[in-house]
Amino acid sequence: MKIYLVHLIRSRRIIENPADLSLLENLERQGIQHEYQCRSGYCGSCRVRLKKGRVSYPQPPLAFLQEDEILPCCCRLESDLEIDL
Repeated sequence: MKIYLVHLIRSRRIIENPADLSLLENLERQGIQHEYQCRSGYCGSCRVRLKKGRVSYPQPPLAFLQEDEILPCCCRLESDLEIDL
């Protein structure tokens, strides 16, 4: 299974994220709390700024996103990431 590295800029941490887990699921497993509501890309309350890297979505999210934002609740990593968290 592919493992990606996620650099959390504000927390000054680097965590490993298995490709088969959403970023939010992995943050929770690591004991890192992050705001969320829907877990399906509908509300956008979990959005974070993506500084580097790529993600994909199994289903296109309904929440409006800027080009540099991602939804941890439903994204899947496609590369190592650097996020403003």
